[in-house]
Amino acid sequence: MTVTHTTFGLERVYAAEPARVFAAWADPAAKARWFGSGGTHELDFRAGGRELTRGRTPDGKDLAFASAYHDIVPDQRIVYSSTLTADDTLATVSMTTIELTAEGEGTRLTLTEQATFLDGREEPSWREQGTSDWLAKLGEELQA
Repeated sequence: MTVTHTTFGLERVYAAEPARVFAAWADPAAKARWFGSGGTHELDFRAGGRELTRGRTPDGKDLAFASAYHDIVPDQRIVYSSTLTADDTLATVSMTTIELTAEGEGTRLTLTEQATFLDGREEPSWREQGTSDWLAKLGEELQA
């Protein structure tokens, strides 16, 4: 039984104002386009609300990424905690903060994630790469 703790940060600058970047997180249809994995996606975007994304791994495991929103300041900040399970076995628990600041005509997004990885079911490098990938998809969503 192993436990690995990590913290990582990612920054992106988008050519869209903070309100538009925030809206891409808040709107269920927009969020499903850039965050979804082709499975199901449910979003109740409010403090106290929840988000659930379900899909399957290439080897057939059922994946569930569930988040609870704790703090939302429109156009500025989003704080949520998440769990990742594979076939109902807990793999990770994390706390994520998204900060949005105006930068010129665009927005600087700063993401900080603190995570606990359990028994080697997910690797910290996989999470950081996956998070980077969906931030790239967010950028594509904002260009559409």
